[in-house]
Formats: sequence, structure tokens, C-alpha cells
Amino acid sequence: MTPNVFPTHQALRCLFAAVLLSAAACTPRSSPDRGEEQSQTKHAQGAHHGAMPHRFENAEEWAKRFEEPGRDTWQKPDEVVKALALPPDAKVADIGAGTGYFAARLARVVPQGRVYGVDIEPDMARYLGERAKREGLSNLEAVLGEPADPKLPEPVDVVLIVDTYHHIGDRVAYMRRLEKVLRPGGRVVIIDFREESPKGPPRHHKLSPARVQGELEAAGYRLAQTHDFLPDQYFLVFLRVAS
Repeated sequence: MTPNVFPTHQALRCLFAAVLLSAAACTPRSSPDRGEEQSQTKHAQGAHHGAMPHRFENAEEWAKRFEEPGRDTWQKPDEVVKALALPPDAKVADIGAGTGYFAARLARVVPQGRVYGVDIEPDMARYLGERAKREGLSNLEAVLGEPADPKLPEPVDVVLIVDTYHHIGDRVAYMRRLEKVLRPGGRVVIIDFREESPKGPPRHHKLSPARVQGELEAAGYRLAQTHDFLPDQYFLVFLRVAS
């Protein structure tokens, strides 16, 4: 699970040439893919299930891209967090947290709650843990997940997956597993790049909102809400279907 300050497609191809074959894929969220990619899926997962492969080692270098100020203009993180309407005691999981672009913001709006920043890249988890201490965010915990399991220590109210869903391998199975760590009334929020957007991964790695909705419905969720204020991404909110 990792972000995105997206370079041009030519720059992105060069970046992939340098690191793509090193191993892990971006998983269920972390990275500008998140902005480019902040994800956390192992290379094996990507190879077998069609997830977009990438590796996010050297977190300090990736932070220069993921936390680049220009990202705020199109990612609109404060508006996204506001739209989640989180109570101050909410428990939230940021899947594909990367360097904490969203996780740190979430932690500040749930001072009595808890935020779990999940990433499958060990160096990203290390960086996020150090950032939480550096910024005094005692309610932010870095979690080293696995490609098929976020390894959340407790059920949460909201699962946020930004620019990472397209990195997940067996997405229906992954979302079914997430259902088990959602509290009653819990939400799954997916934000990812529109197919026509010039930002994000190559077009053939992008998923349409209809496809995302179909996969979530197959996993036992229903679309409850959408937001349209992001210029390059869709913003979908799902609830579990009552069993």
C-alpha cells in the first residue's frame, strides 16, 4: 500500500526502467502513483494478478515526490479529509500510506481516535513511524502489511485507499478480507485516477469507477456516496451489505 506527484509519462517510463524490476509492486495504497505510486504489492502479486509493479525503497527520496507541495492543488487532501466527516474518536486505516501524506492529516482530525498507516514496503513503514514521533502524532501507528492482508490490529470505522486500489492483485479477495476489520457501519473509501486523466499510471493500469464498483459489489459492498470535486480522480464511498 503506496502515492503521487506524477511526472510526465516519459519521466514515468524512465523511472520504471530504473526500479521496476527490483521487486515489489505497489499494494493496496501507498504512493502517488499515489501520485505515482505509493503502494505496497509485492512483485509476485503484481505479476500474477495484474497489479501494477513497483518498489518504494529509500523513503526519504520518495517523500520528495509524495509530499511535493504541488500535489495539494489536485489531490486536495484537506477537502478529502473534510468530506470524510470523521468524528474525533474515529479509527481509520490508510491503506498504502507511504510517507504519510494522508495519514498525518487524518491523525490530526481524530485526536481521540487512531490512524493506522499501512504499507507493505518496510522502509515506508519505518519512515511513517519516525514521522509520527517527529510530529508528535501519538495516535498514528505505522503498520507493515502484506500484499493480501493489511494486518490491521483492530477493526476500524473507515478504510481509505488513495491512488492504490489499482495496485492490488486479487482485489475482490482483498476487499472481502477488509470486511472483517470494519466496524458496524464502517466505510471503505476509494480514490483513484480516472482513465482519461493525464496524471497517474499508464492508462492500461487505470480502472474505471464502474469496474471498481463492480468489484466492490462482488466483495459484498454497495456504493453509498460519491464526491466530484477532485479534478483527476473519482472518490467513491462504500458500505458493507448487511448479511
